Amino acid sequence: MNLLDYLPGIPDFLKPGVLFRDISPLLANPAAFKEAIRQLDEIAQQFDYTHILGIESRGFIFGSALAHHAHKGLALARKPNKLPLASHREAYGLEYGNDSLEIQQSTLPKDAKVLLLDDVLATGGTLIAADKLIRSAGFEVSGAITLLEITFLNGNELLEQNRIRHQSVLKS
Repeated sequence: MNLLDYLPGIPDFLKPGVLFRDISPLLANPAAFKEAIRQLDEIAQQFDYTHILGIESRGFIFGSALAHHAHKGLALARKPNKLPLASHREAYGLEYGNDSLEIQQSTLPKDAKVLLLDDVLATGGTLIAADKLIRSAGFEVSGAITLLEITFLNGNELLEQNRIRHQSVLKS
């Protein structure tokens, strides 16, 4: 099964020059979604981790399914002002603007080894912010995985420069 068949590209969405990958067809097809989680688990096994950090919002979908499949804990990296308790925050830039990620301070145990998970690696800014967020909160980052890497944006090179080990299921 070619998972790219279930991830159509929408050109110039959210802004000109951005190719948005729609995950809706993949999620709507049980066999494709199951295969995506199987392949994410396959690459996740290269990392020593106790918890997955699902990055808002599409990382929540894949993170929760993978955490269930792999019998691992799940933490959520949220957009600002969505968490009720004391939180850590990290600001970052995107290919189409700026944003921040937060994690509630009480979410992870002290010895957590965290695997970062997002749906797409584009420029790398979101995963770098998640890495900084987890490290500044006092936890170990095991690495990062994504369903899809958009290679022409060179996000993986930026992750390497920041010493973040990354694997993706698909490249486009």
